[in-house]
Amino acid sequence: MDNKQKGKPNDHLANERTFLAWIRTSIGIMGFGFIVVKFSMFIRQVSQIVGKQVTAPPTGYSGIIGVILVAIGALTAVMAYFNYKKIEKQLESDNYSSSSPFITYLTSSMVLISIILIWYLARSI
Repeated sequence: MDNKQKGKPNDHLANERTFLAWIRTSIGIMGFGFIVVKFSMFIRQVSQIVGKQVTAPPTGYSGIIGVILVAIGALTAVMAYFNYKKIEKQLESDNYSSSSPFITYLTSSMVLISIILIWYLARSI
């Protein structure tokens, strides 16, 4: 089997850099989700240390939002891998075409989560 890749090496390296950037993004989204889940617990612990009673919102939406963010981060990593492999095949066949569903998915997911977080934070003020 010939292991020689078609296309320019710079194109393949750019594809790998893009994949790694998406992986960093997914890790960031998952990290933010983890922080959101643990935020209300952190506020309670800090209030006990300071000696002031700070009440967290009675609804536990931060846990749900955090878990959704972690799931979106994991899904972003999976989709980044499939997008990487798709572009690799396109480069090897010299038939590259740009696609935007992946970027559209991530953007719409993050906007939706941002709206939910804004609503949640506005309710807790």
